[in-house]
Amino acid sequence: MRQKELRFEQGPIRPPSEARSLLLRVTRNCPWNQCQFCPVYKKRKFSLRTVEEIKQDIESIKDIADDVKALSVRLGCSGTVNDQVINSIFGDADYNDNYRSVAAWLYYGTGACFLQDADNMIMKVRDLVEVLDFLRKKLPEITRITTYSRSRTVVRKSVESLKQIREAGLDRIHIGLESAYDPLLKLMKKGVKGAQQIEAGQKVIEAGMELSEYVMPGLGGQEMWREHAVETAKALNQINPHFIRLRSLRVPKRVLLHEKLKDGSFTMQTDDMIAEEIKLFIETLDGITSMVTSDHIMNLLEEVTGRLPQDKEMMLEVIRKYQALSDFERTIFRIGRRGGTYRSTDDLEHDAVTFGKIKELYHDIESKEGIEGVEKFVTNMVDRYI
Repeated sequence: MRQKELRFEQGPIRPPSEARSLLLRVTRNCPWNQCQFCPVYKKRKFSLRTVEEIKQDIESIKDIADDVKALSVRLGCSGTVNDQVINSIFGDADYNDNYRSVAAWLYYGTGACFLQDADNMIMKVRDLVEVLDFLRKKLPEITRITTYSRSRTVVRKSVESLKQIREAGLDRIHIGLESAYDPLLKLMKKGVKGAQQIEAGQKVIEAGMELSEYVMPGLGGQEMWREHAVETAKALNQINPHFIRLRSLRVPKRVLLHEKLKDGSFTMQTDDMIAEEIKLFIETLDGITSMVTSDHIMNLLEEVTGRLPQDKEMMLEVIRKYQALSDFERTIFRIGRRGGTYRSTDDLEHDAVTFGKIKELYHDIESKEGIEGVEKFVTNMVDRYI
């Protein structure tokens, strides 16, 4: 059948905010791939895809989209991708994952496309422009195109080149800033300095693109947490990105940073310490209009979200409310949050049944393994999301 033949290449990850976006792989893996905290792309070689390869994939996506719409017509849905169409595709083993991916994209109707993998701005400007032009032409339902990139790559491009890319159709760049504190950037082998982080962000803004900067609370460990929080906030004050996205550090065994945990040269922040770190970070943000988001399950306090400057006090109050809980209540909330049950500290009061179940679980683990066992249980729960 035709659907068995039509395929296109997709990479392993995308930002949580692009969960309902069409995914198109433009480059493979990461050209840097040395960051100590990153579990992705390790032992995988970076490569550029040719413009023709990418165009062929776009043609396949177009053909799949046409097939999905034709199925909708046959089912009497007039070309609309609704529940009936989705159930038909996801319930039929003859449709491959690429079909399901495109069908889901059409179903959600976001009009968004995310270009994978880690650093597509490394492409030659003319090649990226050609891909963007072709993508917009073949799939006119696309209303937003976004991509990952690195500050070190962006800073090497002129503002004029970035404007060409913007005019061709790239709307937003996601940059893993993580930190702007130079000693920490060096320790984590980030391959960039704070000044370059600032310059790259400013260039993206000047070129007229939206900018998402990712910050990693906990990355400084107990040794550099204060400098990490303050210097990163100061850098963002000079950039004023559209989005500041929090991604708290986790260090499973497969991450290179785990070796520093084992030899004692890096000490993890506890959840309570990270809450204090984020508070200092938010307090230091000043004079900008960014949207702060905490849109990942690895973040303990999801409600630290809002528009600066008007929501700054509200975000700080979320942290203070958590800090005002008793040690026991904070642990219960952490278990509930990591287990996907709690989204707010208010849930502790509003759901007595769940509170009772988590309390029983807590005492069961503590009686057998002590408080260390409880902490290990919480750590294992959150690390599964990486």
